[in-house]
Amino acid sequence: MTDQTASLASFKGEDAQKKLRKRHRAERRFRMYGMAAIIFAVAFLIFLFGSIFSQGWSAFLQTSIKLPVDFSQEVINPSGNPADEEELFRANYVKLAREALYGQLGIDPKDRKVRRDANRLLSRGVDVQLRDMVLRDPSIIGTTQDVWLLASDNADALLKGSIDRATPSDRRQVSDQQIGWIDQLVDKGDMKKRFNTGLFVNGASSNPETAGLGVALIGSLFMMITVVLLAVPLGVCTALYLEEYAPKGKISDTIEVNINNLAAVPSIVFGLLGLAMFINFFGLPRSASLVGGLVLTLMTLPTIIITTRAAIRAVPPSIREAALGVGASKMQLIGHHILPLSLPGILTGTIIGLVQALGETAPLLMIGMVAFVVDYPSSPLDPATGLPVQIYMWAASAERGFVERTAGATMVLLAFLIVMNSLAVYLRNKFERKW
Repeated sequence: MTDQTASLASFKGEDAQKKLRKRHRAERRFRMYGMAAIIFAVAFLIFLFGSIFSQGWSAFLQTSIKLPVDFSQEVINPSGNPADEEELFRANYVKLAREALYGQLGIDPKDRKVRRDANRLLSRGVDVQLRDMVLRDPSIIGTTQDVWLLASDNADALLKGSIDRATPSDRRQVSDQQIGWIDQLVDKGDMKKRFNTGLFVNGASSNPETAGLGVALIGSLFMMITVVLLAVPLGVCTALYLEEYAPKGKISDTIEVNINNLAAVPSIVFGLLGLAMFINFFGLPRSASLVGGLVLTLMTLPTIIITTRAAIRAVPPSIREAALGVGASKMQLIGHHILPLSLPGILTGTIIGLVQALGETAPLLMIGMVAFVVDYPSSPLDPATGLPVQIYMWAASAERGFVERTAGATMVLLAFLIVMNSLAVYLRNKFERKW
């Protein structure tokens, strides 16, 4: 009893109270450090997304000018044969657009300086717009149509506020006369910002206003299809063999260690491997989506194997014992019990691997997927590029319009990544079993 009293007294003593207060202060500091780290991470994330959104939202809008274009037969189809596509293709559509602009602005087309300033309001891609209209519907030849033509990069930047009107004219990319014309067109409702469908359907272009993600989206789609068709079955089958069939020993341990090491190999190494194997050795075409898909398959395989093995291990041993106890074969055990029960983990690992592959740039650079591709690839063997590579190429461009294109494309890529990660979480929660 005396010993217990002494122990209690020592616990309530001054030294013990000091130690207790010190421990509580340490716990409060640790909690504050944790909260500070979370606040810092959230603030940085908000700053990052805010910066991207503030620069990229304008990429989804593009300034256009409404002009009454006279599709003159003398200019487009002087032979009178609308079936002559070569003649239609080579027509001087820029002349038609400029004449319509002169008439809309009420300027004298004989004044070369005024005409030159007015021409700079139109994008250099208006000829493609008008040519595509004629090729789609030759019946418009000889008629006058109201057409929304793309404005130039500088005119677009002025309306979006990227060019300050208060800047002295000698240091401003848009002259006072051009600003007057722009204000005139805006007041009449013939110049406005419209939804930029070209961002999603156009291919590569040296002009920011006509550049788009169409080729990059198709290329990324081909690569993801290749990864799904190759990496998923190979990864799942490999994981099943290692977990259910491979004898435990040095060989299986060596394979497991190497798979884990491959998951940590820098992605550029896989790009070098793809360059040496698929392009130099097998002779597959450079810049093809198929090569990109094969490289990303090699990079994704370790992730799928590791997550699938973890999902298989999570199946309780009692399930295996019960299935084998009622006479199920090994294949029946795997097909009827192990695979269905481990499906949430497999789907999660697969989607995470695809998300990682979708955002990779370095391996695609090594296999030449930085080509300037204007036309859509019709097959995985045609030249193409990927979404992250397109962002990289736009970021390296000097024109002002590519700055917003870069941020806008980044928003598109982030949207895909968020959707895919959300899908992984949804599928896991939907199919997950509680044991």
